[in-house]
Amino acid sequence: MSKMRIRKGDRVKVISGKDAGKEGKVLRCLRDRDLVVIEGVNMVSKHVKPSQKNPRSGIIKQEAPIYACKAMLVCPSCGAATRVGRGYLENGKKVRMCKACGEIVDRV
Repeated sequence: MSKMRIRKGDRVKVISGKDAGKEGKVLRCLRDRDLVVIEGVNMVSKHVKPSQKNPRSGIIKQEAPIYACKAMLVCPSCGAATRVGRGYLENGKKVRMCKACGEIVDRV
């Protein structure tokens, strides 16, 4: 299992599959299976029975997970889909860095 470089709340771009080119925010990371759920990407229809919690039945659309390797982080400073690198600040703190422009994405 590879190390996931994408986290919840990141803005990502889908690079392959039926939703290639779409951008969205990461809603959930399923680290044990290398999957991410991205807002508005890989929408599936789910049939819902009525229950106490959800009194209306019907068909709803919801996001399904995709493999994390099919999504790339969008750098906040340069705005391009980029690879993510690791770096260290002078005080020893680990940070995630944009491989294209070298800017710090956020602290680890």
